[in-house]
Amino acid sequence: MSAASERTTILVTGAAGPAGRALGVQVLEQADRGAGPRLVGVDLAPTDVPGYDAVLPVVGALDPAYDQDMRDLVARLRPDLVVPTVAEELPRLAVLGLATAMGAGLVLSAPGPVAVAADKLLTMWALAERGVAVPPHATVAEVGSAADAVSWGGGLVVVKPRVSRGGRGVHVVEDGGDPVWDSLDATWLVQGYAPGVEYSPQVYRSPHTGRCRVVVLRKTELKQGRVGNAAAVERLPDGAEPDVAALAVRTVEALDLVGPVDMDVRRAGDGTPVVLEVNSRFGALSAHAPEVLEDVLVEWSG
Repeated sequence: MSAASERTTILVTGAAGPAGRALGVQVLEQADRGAGPRLVGVDLAPTDVPGYDAVLPVVGALDPAYDQDMRDLVARLRPDLVVPTVAEELPRLAVLGLATAMGAGLVLSAPGPVAVAADKLLTMWALAERGVAVPPHATVAEVGSAADAVSWGGGLVVVKPRVSRGGRGVHVVEDGGDPVWDSLDATWLVQGYAPGVEYSPQVYRSPHTGRCRVVVLRKTELKQGRVGNAAAVERLPDGAEPDVAALAVRTVEALDLVGPVDMDVRRAGDGTPVVLEVNSRFGALSAHAPEVLEDVLVEWSG
């Protein structure tokens, strides 16, 4: 780390959540080496988080007061960087334009790309339109009943909220009488089930040059068995899964995302990797790829 990085103060939203805590872990490791930035966090439910000087309260991203609350916090704390980690707030922060309005560098893509990545159905449509491999996908209305969905998916399908954090709400439908289907509406996405190995590429794309760095993590255990967040991962050596890394690069380029990006990729039945979803932010697994934070400090702190 450079001396400039050591002096950098970062305001992290969602500090008490999985992604915020992962950043705290990395900063503690840097502090042990006599380097690293200073972290100040905000959270809907503030608590002490390792690696943070303080975690302060903030209203929820869907609260009408959120925009002004964030503006006031940034004006008062005067951080060098603002790093958001809460999915629901990303489109609003992108539009707020903290970088120009408040003098802090907002580590986030432009509003359009952020809005697409925030909606899992829009993400599927955008990637498919640009020739990036994704699973078969549809709206609930297009598929019809649970029985129709099982037939369409060749035995089972995955349903998930179009807007949600991580694996929340993800459910596998394999029975035409599954009662979950009756509660679904237009806020849900239907995806074909990819049965192969699941990965979580951690990506950084430079906002200046477009250069991409990819660290491929393989999920060795999922919290819900066949789907859901990772319970355990393995960092793969560089070049170990070149098709997965190449797909990750194509994805961020197709969506025009920059900065840190966390995504889920899985191998389809024929072994082809397909993109399941994309998060235009640091994720819960970022501590396994500390190079991404290092890239942010180098390119966004100047």
